[in-house]
Amino acid sequence: MGGLEREPTRARGAGPGFKVAVLGAAGGIGQPLSLLMKMHPLVSTLHLYDVFNTPGVVADLSHTNTSAVVRGFLGNDQLGPALDGMDLVIIPAGVPRKPGMTRDDLFNINAGIVRTLIEGVAKHCPRAFINIISNPVNSTVPIAAEVLKMAGVYDPKRLFGVTTLDVVRANTFVAEVIGVDPKAVDVPVVGGHAGITILPILSQVKPQFSFTDKEVAYLTNRIQNGGTEVVEAKAGAGSATLSMAYAAAKFGESCLRALQGEAGIVECAYVDSEVTELPFFATKVRIGRAGIEEIFPLGPLNHYEREGMEKLKSELHDSIQKGVKFVQNPPAPKK
Repeated sequence: MGGLEREPTRARGAGPGFKVAVLGAAGGIGQPLSLLMKMHPLVSTLHLYDVFNTPGVVADLSHTNTSAVVRGFLGNDQLGPALDGMDLVIIPAGVPRKPGMTRDDLFNINAGIVRTLIEGVAKHCPRAFINIISNPVNSTVPIAAEVLKMAGVYDPKRLFGVTTLDVVRANTFVAEVIGVDPKAVDVPVVGGHAGITILPILSQVKPQFSFTDKEVAYLTNRIQNGGTEVVEAKAGAGSATLSMAYAAAKFGESCLRALQGEAGIVECAYVDSEVTELPFFATKVRIGRAGIEEIFPLGPLNHYEREGMEKLKSELHDSIQKGVKFVQNPPAPKK
C-alpha cells in the first residue's frame, strides 16, 4: 500500500515548560481538564493516566496543534512511568456524585483510589505540586498527607485541595446579583469543600458591596449547594464536570505560573493550616516556586460568617479524622 507510515515519536514538545500528569484523565472531569492543560503554553509534556480508555483520549488530544506532547498510560502497572519526573500532578480520579449521593457516600470508593495514586506520587515524583480534586476533598487531602508522611516525603507546602470551583461559583453568582462582569469579582471562600463547610466571606467581596440579609442567605446557600444543583440538573447523567475542569485548570495554571517564578500568585485552597484549630482548612494562600509561601488569616468576619464558621468546624473535623484514620487504621479487606 502507498502512503506514509505514521512516526509516533517524532514530536519533542516546545522545549521550555513543565511536565504535568492528570490522573483520572479519561473521566468526566479528566477529559476536559486534559484538553485545557494541553492548550496551556506552560505545559511541555502532558501525561494522561487512567484505568480505562486512556489510549482513546490520548489519540483524540494528540491531534490538537498545541505545543505540549501528550502521552498515555493505562492501568496500575503504568502509574510509575506516568509520574516519573512530573512537576505538577492533578488528580480528578474516582467516581462522580449521582443524585441523592453525598460526598461522604463517595468516600469508600475514592479514598482507596487516592491512597494508591499518592503512593505512586510519593515514590516517583515526591517534589511535585499535588492538586487533589477527587471527592470528598475534605477527607482525600488528609489521606494524601498521611500517605506522604508514611513514605517520609510529606511537604505541606506542595499539597493542595482544589476548592477553586467554590470561588468560581461564588464570583459568578455574586456577579449576577450585583450586575458586574464575573471576572471583576473576588469572593474569598474558606473552610472546606462540601455543603456547610463551604463558607463564602461575602463581607470581604471585591468590589465592595452591601448585601441584604436575604441576598446573603440566598448566595451562601447557592454557593454551598452548587454541586448538588448540577447533579440534579443532569438527572443521573453526571456531576459538575465542565465547571470543575475549568476551575482545576485555572488553579493548575496558577501553580505553573508560580513554578515559573511569577510573584504574587494568590488562590484559595484547602491546605495544611494553622489558621484555625483544624489541621486542614481552605483560605487564601500565596504560592511560589517551592509551594505555599504564605497562608493568609481569615480577616474580619461579620456575625453571619462567624456563625457559619462555628457550624462548619464539627463536620470538617470529622471529615479530616475520617481521612486520617483510613490510612492509619486501614479497613480490613473484604473476603
